[in-house]
Amino acid sequence: MKLYIAEKPSLGRAIAAALPKPHNKKEGYIELGNGDCVTWCIGHLLEQAEPDDYDAAYKKWQLQHLPIIPAQWQLKAKSKTRKQLTLVKKLIKQASQLVHAGDPDREGQLLVDEVISQANISAAKKQSIQRLLISDLNLPAVKKALSQLRANADFIPLSVSALARSRADWLFGMNLTRAYTLAGQKGGYQGVLSVGRVQTPVLGLVVARDKEINEFVSKPFYEVEALMRTQNQQGFTLKWQPSEACQPYQDDQGRVLVKALADNVISRITGQQGTVTDVKRAEKKEQVALPYNLSALQIDAAKRFGLAAKVVLDTCQSLYEKHTLITYPRSDNRYLPNDHFSQAKNIIDSVVANGVFTQEQLSTVNTTKKVRCFNDTKVAAHHAIVPTNKKTSAQLTSTERQIYELICRQYVMQFMPAYRYNQTDVEVDIAGGKFTTKAKEEIELGYKVLLPKKEDKEVQTLPTLVVGEQVLCEDARRLDKNTTPPAHFTDATILSAMTAISRYVKDKDIRKVLRETDGLGTEATRASIIELLFKRGFLARNGKSIIATDAGVALINALPETLSTPDMTAHWEMALAQIAEKQLKYEDFMQPLLGQLGSLIEEAKTCDSRQFAHIKSQVKRKFKGARRKSPRPKSTKASV
Repeated sequence: MKLYIAEKPSLGRAIAAALPKPHNKKEGYIELGNGDCVTWCIGHLLEQAEPDDYDAAYKKWQLQHLPIIPAQWQLKAKSKTRKQLTLVKKLIKQASQLVHAGDPDREGQLLVDEVISQANISAAKKQSIQRLLISDLNLPAVKKALSQLRANADFIPLSVSALARSRADWLFGMNLTRAYTLAGQKGGYQGVLSVGRVQTPVLGLVVARDKEINEFVSKPFYEVEALMRTQNQQGFTLKWQPSEACQPYQDDQGRVLVKALADNVISRITGQQGTVTDVKRAEKKEQVALPYNLSALQIDAAKRFGLAAKVVLDTCQSLYEKHTLITYPRSDNRYLPNDHFSQAKNIIDSVVANGVFTQEQLSTVNTTKKVRCFNDTKVAAHHAIVPTNKKTSAQLTSTERQIYELICRQYVMQFMPAYRYNQTDVEVDIAGGKFTTKAKEEIELGYKVLLPKKEDKEVQTLPTLVVGEQVLCEDARRLDKNTTPPAHFTDATILSAMTAISRYVKDKDIRKVLRETDGLGTEATRASIIELLFKRGFLARNGKSIIATDAGVALINALPETLSTPDMTAHWEMALAQIAEKQLKYEDFMQPLLGQLGSLIEEAKTCDSRQFAHIKSQVKRKFKGARRKSPRPKSTKASV
């Protein structure tokens, strides 16, 4: 008997639909017409054991117990799904051939691998396990995936990477949360002060941004605008570009801070002839951004519709599992495999049939020309999030419709012409000073015909100018401006910060080796990290702004910089990626981490707990202080 083990029931049903009938639906599995079976996990059937599972003494939170480091790691059945775990293990033992059908990411790989390991099968049977990778739940796509099974052994490094992350998160989350919760209690704070290698640096980013805003002092600065006229009486404006001699009167961003300097420039150039010293005209192209991965989709949805990351992820899961209108949503990839190109026309026909666009809107779409998003070398376990070729009459919720249309639009635009425009850059010398301007003239909107129209900043139309031409400065004016503080984080910008974390990493060596794909957390966990900080009472919303609460600020102030900045976790993410790519061993990642943990626990024991005095927990539920079990989310999919 061949047994297919899916991650979720919806995937299990999709697999069974592509396999021999008749089907006999049992409780927790489906028996196929040829005697094979399809079963499923219900997310994580196993979870990391709690500290008191290792030693009953750990039930009471005490500093002398820390750090808690398991000599032999244990997993335990989740109480709500214990029955399904028992069934799956029984079927695993009965099967002659196993097919791993977890989601195509490192957590999906580990989730099913752990259940198989719990069944204690023979080494030969384990070696023969096959891997089924499905990113589209529609019948043709599932049948195609079933014809392309791979050896599960090829994905062991991915599983080891997820295991290392899970255990490292447990060690830091359990130990440091206990240490700082006890420190908070000493200062009078009655809530749980959860600490984790991802959630804490995210909180640190918000606290640092809030502090920068609160301490910001606006300063005036000055610009000079020259009003010009050609010999043909055509007017245009230029902006003064300060020379190196002006640097003592500028800030670090090149803004002139001395009003007298701007006034001096005005007096020198007014009524003077200027000479055109440079004119550059060039046609430029702007290519469409690649199809979405989850973070890019969440950022766009936050900007366009004000949707929180968790809402977008949940909506994507519904579009994927319930409606089968999109491919696997927890993807960190923005490319598509080459063989997906042949589906383009059918997918776009379905997008039109589903009422997203009309044929007239897509008149410039060309699905016969292969575009840059199709690249096998850029595709790993999963590919970009795109629409499927399913035509549907189902009624979507307004949020489902919004997300589906975003995904469709991003995909369809891949097959449309680039946005083209002419740009002219002009430089003029007036009384020895450098003045510049630029103009932009659209040639072809291309893919931008499908984008919402933006209110662009007014760009002037320039007269035809040539190098050496004399132009008159009829007048000049000083523009009085003031520096403005940075904006508070929003759902969109906090996600952007998490995905492009190198901008916030202080260690130059780490920043140098960070890749474009290295971020804080993973595609699957970023939304839950943000939500966890709200649930813990460390973050709050003020309109669209995300701000730190008093408890969040106090926690960051109590922590060593190692924990409150992204450097450490950025280093972890790089190392975990190297494990998945067989460039680093599990032991070489875990051993240094244990030494670091010991040092951090010692720092926690001596932290100044007075700053927690008079701060009330903003979490509604009541805790029993040191006797409460660890507050860490139990699912190994929830990074701490």
